[in-house]
Amino acid sequence: MLAGAVALSILLSLILYAVMGGADFGGGIWDLLATGPRAEAQREAISKAIAPIWEANHVWLILVVVVLFTGFPTAFATMMTALNIPVTVMIFGLVLRGSAFLFRKYDPQLGATRHRWGAAFGMASFSTPFFQGVILGALASGRIRVTNGLVTTGYLAGWLTPFALVCGVFALGLFAFLAASYLTLDTKGEAVLQNDFRLRAIWSGLFLGPAAGAVFLTAAQGAPQLFHGLTRWWAPWLLVATSLCAAGAFAALWWRRFVLARVAAVGQVTLILVGFCLAQYPNLVTPDVTVTNAGAPPATLRLLVLALATGSVILLPSLAILFRLFKAGRPKTAA
Repeated sequence: MLAGAVALSILLSLILYAVMGGADFGGGIWDLLATGPRAEAQREAISKAIAPIWEANHVWLILVVVVLFTGFPTAFATMMTALNIPVTVMIFGLVLRGSAFLFRKYDPQLGATRHRWGAAFGMASFSTPFFQGVILGALASGRIRVTNGLVTTGYLAGWLTPFALVCGVFALGLFAFLAASYLTLDTKGEAVLQNDFRLRAIWSGLFLGPAAGAVFLTAAQGAPQLFHGLTRWWAPWLLVATSLCAAGAFAALWWRRFVLARVAAVGQVTLILVGFCLAQYPNLVTPDVTVTNAGAPPATLRLLVLALATGSVILLPSLAILFRLFKAGRPKTAA
């Protein structure tokens, strides 16, 4: 019961990180891909949208790591050992992305130096979510094996498989779609820029269909336990709900109902993560590390649940105030 509650807190934190921090990564992707006569205006809109709150969004990733370390120390040790290479690349991307964003924003020069920082920001925004998707795919692959608490399959198992790599590509498309959907609202009042991001959201949303199909097909060989989980009784209902969110987002974007598009996009991302975790449950690292056998002592789990409940009373209202202060009333972006 306690271990399940802690695992649920990790899932909720992952969802919040995806719908908030994931959109920031997607903004970096569109920053790198900005083209045409409005490229700089698009980059400026992206910068204004993510600058006030991008650091705060990483609190959810930090929470995932801390809760995992405290509540499931065996799982944490396994992940950090077996996936040392992709985790290191992901962390490097997080640091590079944040540093490049700040240097570009406050660089007084408008020439080549600033463009190089922008390129670094964009490339790190590509690599980081890609490796995050790869890591999730590797955890479900079943190729990371643990015996007596020790990883026995080395540093390359799981994350170089076609399934894990396809998961990385899917994460890129998902975050790009989420960011473009958000940016249609953040450019309210600037019709030309708003339409630019509307079209990007539509095209990236269409990409998610075949990408999700590729994840499902490669899972049959690359993550058989996850594939079996995706055929349980609840899977068709979840698929219908996810498809309705996707269709709703597409229709809302097409008819320029951008508030509805954002809500539907958040619903789509949430249901995808819920489906992945339900299919993976009770495994944390398939097949040897589970919620049951990797949990900390009951006293530790009890205190952790208490700390999470108490902390949420402070954290959630604080973040709500932060978003209200910094996301409301921003100056309009020039087209």
